[in-house]
Amino acid sequence: MVSRNSCCRLLFCGVIVSLPLIIKSTYILGILILIALYAIVAEGLGVLMGYAGQVSFGQAAFYGLGAYTAAILATRCHLPPLLCLVVAPVLPTLVALIIGRSILRLREHYLALATLGFGILVYALFKEFAGLTGGPSGLTGIPYLSLGPFILDRDWKYYYLVWVILSLVLVSIDNLTRSPVGRAFRAIHASEKATEAAGIDTTTLKVQAFGLSACLAGLAGALYAFWVTFISPSPFSFTASVEFVLMVVIGGLGTLWGPLLGAAIIVGLTEFLRWAVRIIMPEAGGEFEIIFFGLIFVLIMLFRPQGLLAPRAFQGATTGKMEEEGCLR
Repeated sequence: MVSRNSCCRLLFCGVIVSLPLIIKSTYILGILILIALYAIVAEGLGVLMGYAGQVSFGQAAFYGLGAYTAAILATRCHLPPLLCLVVAPVLPTLVALIIGRSILRLREHYLALATLGFGILVYALFKEFAGLTGGPSGLTGIPYLSLGPFILDRDWKYYYLVWVILSLVLVSIDNLTRSPVGRAFRAIHASEKATEAAGIDTTTLKVQAFGLSACLAGLAGALYAFWVTFISPSPFSFTASVEFVLMVVIGGLGTLWGPLLGAAIIVGLTEFLRWAVRIIMPEAGGEFEIIFFGLIFVLIMLFRPQGLLAPRAFQGATTGKMEEEGCLR
């Protein structure tokens, strides 16, 4: 007898395969590609936040490091795009492993501020190192990604690539969270002090989760660079980091499908806002988007802090943890 999870996975695969055959609009396909790219970042952040219990407002920096690494290797070093895609996640992963052992000793809002500062610093470097990154004007001439003789120069081709990669990420994370390492992540989330008392090296585990989230963000960034064939610092700003956190929180902490749902909601709302703001408030600036997402974050925290897909039990567990650590008075 086929289980419910197997049916859901088969349905998911069927929908993903059939969508480009039904949808001919390049605009819609572009949105679906962006959802997949953001979901790859959000899935990695979901492991860090939802399982290991560590927050990061610096994921846009790792996303950008992956994009710029791939772009610079392809345009300046003239390496094959596929090799650049494979190598690009290495830099953000190494950076995360190096800084992680220091900043992950911080907790709660101190950790959030540290990762926020890191993200702002990297964003500034993207803008200031114009000789290498192109500065605010951006980096042009990025070639299309190719798999042997097959050049991914059409959105429908790239759609299949990014969704296949996202599917592999989902399977890998599902296996990881069911493994002893995944159970150790959950133990850290539930009570870091108790986990340390059990003889588990919590710092190393947190750094590993941080490195994994950076690796996936870097991979998504490299895929983004070869898709748009032009990058500038603007997609890697603080706003993007906030959106990545929102994707995880809205979808559901500690869930496999929550970050994907959150990515679809955030990307969909962003596109809707661009259309609605031009009509309703044409004088409004770009700050309106971050204000709107801030409002969504507050509402989610008030009415469903466990997210849309997380079970109700998660809310009680989270509240109990906060009470235990003295966060609720």
